[in-house]
Amino acid sequence: MVQLTTTTLAGLLTTVQLATAHFSIDYPSWRANSLQSGSGFSQWVYPCAGVPGGLSTTNRTDWPLTGGSLKLDLHHPWTYVFVNLGLGENVTNFNYTLTPNFWNETGNGTLCIPSMPLPADLTVTDGTKASLQVVTLGDSGSALYNCADITFRSNATSLPSSDCANSPGVSYAVVNQEVNGTTTSSSANGTTSGSGNSTGGSGTSGKNSGAAMGVDMVVMTSVVGLVVAFVAGMGL
Repeated sequence: MVQLTTTTLAGLLTTVQLATAHFSIDYPSWRANSLQSGSGFSQWVYPCAGVPGGLSTTNRTDWPLTGGSLKLDLHHPWTYVFVNLGLGENVTNFNYTLTPNFWNETGNGTLCIPSMPLPADLTVTDGTKASLQVVTLGDSGSALYNCADITFRSNATSLPSSDCANSPGVSYAVVNQEVNGTTTSSSANGTTSGSGNSTGGSGTSGKNSGAAMGVDMVVMTSVVGLVVAFVAGMGL
């Protein structure tokens, strides 16, 4: 009979967590593949999984001046998603939020947003360099980070609808506010409402993401309490 010490058990749990708790940015191109074995990168590392800006001069995607598409590959049954933006060539400070009301996402697979509107007070011009930071939170309460470098271009276009569809069972709702300890969400069909409107792709499940998966309300409350930190691009 094999006996597991506390240290061994903790190591096994960590390995399981690392194997299941991850995601990728499919569009725009992410800075580097932070899931690649031996890369030295870790999605647990703020602000960009340990991937430095300027690592590649060619891995930079042209994005429309009004905001472009975002395509994620998510590997959790549910997750909270925050998207931030910072201006510059080697960004480490993501001080603009593209999700002033964060997303409560349900399902494993592709989540694609055709267009991510920019904040009203942000003005960019042709050639402005910037980076996107995507932060996800799962049931462990730990944050995962990935980044993608972009260049705003006047002639850039969003992804066509044929290339921007959600996987079956994948949807998201926008978490608007917390009232008397209860978090309310709008639009369970992948279409956001309120500040920073955007429309999700096809294949949405029509579920209230967190509620449908039986979210632990302690985790929910903790996450809501951290919203200000995440939308400001701060680390834990």
